[in-house]
Amino acid sequence: MPRLRRVRREDLHPGAQPVFQMLFGDRDPVDEPGTPTGSPGDWWSTFALVPDVFDHAVGGIALYRSPNRLLDPALRELGQTRVGWCVGSRFVYSQHRKACRTVGISDEKIDAIEAWETADCFDDAERAVLAYTDALSIQHGRVPDGVFEALRADLSDEEILELTYIVCTYAMHGAMSRALRLEFDADPPVLVEQPGDEESLSDEHTRREFRRALKLVEGAPDDG
Repeated sequence: MPRLRRVRREDLHPGAQPVFQMLFGDRDPVDEPGTPTGSPGDWWSTFALVPDVFDHAVGGIALYRSPNRLLDPALRELGQTRVGWCVGSRFVYSQHRKACRTVGISDEKIDAIEAWETADCFDDAERAVLAYTDALSIQHGRVPDGVFEALRADLSDEEILELTYIVCTYAMHGAMSRALRLEFDADPPVLVEQPGDEESLSDEHTRREFRRALKLVEGAPDDG
């Protein structure tokens, strides 16, 4: 059970309305929880307590999914999934295991993320990203020179900055989710993927459905 109160649908600020329409349709998740990925959806109604925080967090999601990003989405998702594991967040870990599949990562690699050091299925760039993620999270940013040089062998400076920002953002989300007992982190911290659809986590689905939800909120006809 979340530790903070949740915002009901009729009390949402305008910026949250299309997001809730996309995720929950006409439901109020306080009364009728559930998202396609199997999560309750209480992250959204809790973050909506402070509109600026909600908008900032949603903007961060839009930022990493933007087509302007230079970082390979597969490397991004490896970092996001691994950081979920490192900070002990069932929510981040489960959601991004699913998201890994939407960017073409095999189940063999997804299952190996938790013990990547002993796996032989990752290439050099992937191993560098996973090692860097561990240093950012487990070592709180204490990155050995060898790890950073391995990263620079495959990623540009811009890609490294994007990776650093995204991984650190999701370390924060994982910690907040655990502290506030949101989503799958309301239960004891066993890190597993929860059953649920993964297509709704793809970048294409999110852009398409958000545009549709925005039209509905603004009263424009939905032309599909």
